[in-house]
Amino acid sequence: MKKNTRALVFGAVVAALYAVLTLAFSWISYGPVQFRIAEALTAFPLFMPCSIPGLTVGCVVANLIGGYGLYDIIIGSLATCIGALGTRFLRKKPWLAMLAPVVSNAVLVGSMLYFVVPDSPTLLLNMVTVGAGELVICLCLGLPLYHLLHKYLSFFEV
Repeated sequence: MKKNTRALVFGAVVAALYAVLTLAFSWISYGPVQFRIAEALTAFPLFMPCSIPGLTVGCVVANLIGGYGLYDIIIGSLATCIGALGTRFLRKKPWLAMLAPVVSNAVLVGSMLYFVVPDSPTLLLNMVTVGAGELVICLCLGLPLYHLLHKYLSFFEV
């Protein structure tokens, strides 16, 4: 029972961190060109599978408050969930694993923005700009975060 409680708490903390970071940096977290700092947390599934639901719930909360409505709540959160699952699946190769959120967000969020935002640029341009922002965050913040926390893996064991 203790492990389940610990996993639930870790997931809840990740959800809160994701939502707070997204909203605190809202001016760069939403739109066709976005640098969602909270996406660095998609490194957590590399060593903490219980963070996957936390990332998803955190994204739902952030998109409920500051996103592009129902489409962003569903599609944006699905993109984060798929990215986190991909990160977990590819965990043996951290550099490659951190590309999973890049691809999922580029395709899903880029497509969603194309159809939801009036006067949106082309579909491909939306995918490229969302993917580029995600790439910067995942590789420049997420990967270093993983390497920093990897030293303390015993703390994250649930």
